[in-house]
Amino acid sequence: MQTLLLDRRTQGMIEGYVPDGELLFDLVRFFSIFSDGTRLRILAALAISEMCVTDISRVLGINQTTVSHQLRFLKDTGMVSTDRHGKIIFYSLCNDIVNDVLLKGVEFLGY
Repeated sequence: MQTLLLDRRTQGMIEGYVPDGELLFDLVRFFSIFSDGTRLRILAALAISEMCVTDISRVLGINQTTVSHQLRFLKDTGMVSTDRHGKIIFYSLCNDIVNDVLLKGVEFLGY
């Protein structure tokens, strides 16, 4: 049996900080959203301006079906919101935190 080198206070802090259960599941799902290049490009574009599927497809050079599929996923996970104008649906980031995560990734990589 190994003896912990941490004091009880530090051990307690770690045990309280390290996620588990539902929070762990939600964090894994949240960060997995950023693991797809197409989704990252769409999120980055939406950080600049709300857009419809056609605009996203044209600007990013991605097939409309692919864009629609990824936007459905991003909407289901709460990353993007929609605003209907007649027959056209415009997509935007749900809040600035999504863009903050993207920017922190870029900053971490030194760009």
